[in-house]
Amino acid sequence: MPDKVVTRFAPSPTGYLHIGGARTALFNWLYAKHTGGTMLLRIEDTDRERSTDAATAAILDGLSWLGLAWDGEPVSQFERAPRHREVAEELVRMGKAYYCYATPAELEAMRESARAMGLPPRYDGRWRDRDPSEAPAGAKGAIRIKAPTDGETVVHDRVQGDVRFPNKDLDDFIILRSDGNPTYMHAVVVDDHDMGITHIIRGDDHLTNAARQTVIYQAMGWEVPSMSHIPLIHGADGAKLSKRHGALGVEAYRAMGYLPEALLNYLARLGWSHGDDEIMSIADMIAWFDIGDVNKGAARFDFAKLEALNGVHMRRMNEAALLDIFIATLPYLEGSPAIAARLDDRRKAQLLAALPGLKERAKTLVELVEGAAFLFVERPLPVDEKAAALLSGEARAILRGAHAALATVSAWSAASAEAAIRDYAQAGGHKLGAVAQPLRAALTGKSTSPGVFDVLAVLGREESLARIADQID
Repeated sequence: MPDKVVTRFAPSPTGYLHIGGARTALFNWLYAKHTGGTMLLRIEDTDRERSTDAATAAILDGLSWLGLAWDGEPVSQFERAPRHREVAEELVRMGKAYYCYATPAELEAMRESARAMGLPPRYDGRWRDRDPSEAPAGAKGAIRIKAPTDGETVVHDRVQGDVRFPNKDLDDFIILRSDGNPTYMHAVVVDDHDMGITHIIRGDDHLTNAARQTVIYQAMGWEVPSMSHIPLIHGADGAKLSKRHGALGVEAYRAMGYLPEALLNYLARLGWSHGDDEIMSIADMIAWFDIGDVNKGAARFDFAKLEALNGVHMRRMNEAALLDIFIATLPYLEGSPAIAARLDDRRKAQLLAALPGLKERAKTLVELVEGAAFLFVERPLPVDEKAAALLSGEARAILRGAHAALATVSAWSAASAEAAIRDYAQAGGHKLGAVAQPLRAALTGKSTSPGVFDVLAVLGREESLARIADQID
């Protein structure tokens, strides 16, 4: 292994940071952290028509939200085009590449002839050994690499094993187009070499590119980095991941109320495992991760598993940390504007006090918003259908008695409120549930909530009595 591991994440800014890209970034980041190395970020923005600043910003924002910090400044591939040209021209000088002046019509004829023979389309090497002086006047040539014609190119892959490509299938591919722009295949090699990348970790859809890129490395006499091609993520049904499966941008997961740490834990387990450990902290993942342990087979994305895992991470988090992340995420959460607008210091303190009960019932921050809504509503409370059913007939009479019992409590707490309600239920021959259910409905407007005595404690004496009074007047 080199003295210091340098990995890179190299997204194309043509859209948001999707979930597969986030996992690739995570594996690069974990491997760098595990080995005491660094992870660099390169924006592969050579496709000028599809690359946008907004997409670049979305990718940087997604990585930052996940906590996957890169080292140094992001590198723009497009801005390095002069260096890519320089290397292509150097390969021509070294006799390892050549100018090709084949016309579009000639190239189309080669494709047609290959198709007729049932072969993949390929270039026939007609300019490989011709003198450039034979070029048509004023024609601008493309630069093609002289690919080896016999034997095989072997990609030594830490996930896939040794993958062998017969050289007769590689053909002399273009590294610099006739307009002077580098191809992706060439730009990637030059950038990875110049950035000192020692380990390339990327999706296995790049595996065929790896053979061609190896040809460029060898032509330049550069060391080929360690390669690891990780399997793609599939949907729960085994089909290639699409939007209906959850192939969304990471900002969609933030809006759905997932914690960054839980999402990283889930993504790490997609295709990599450490014994039977399901729940992992960031520190665990860094300590345990090794790229050689990644599976060859595609992993399946499962929303139900992600949600369950998120619930575990929320319950394990201490309340102050959970409150911080909850407040920071509020602007992005579905259904949260009412809360964000009314979150003053008093309500923050109430929310903190309510969190132990709230987080037991919630699997996402969105569910936490729904559970906490009772703290932020103005009196008189809107009462949902199920809660209204708990406030009908005899329940109202029971509620009136409960109000009277609670009005006698001076030192207000969950314990003192519970004692008063238990005494009242016992004296009136009521089951505790027959008193607690209408109380919950009156206090929260819903049929489910944290423990009703916790709700009384969090709301405080004055607000609790006023909410109950609204339902019995």
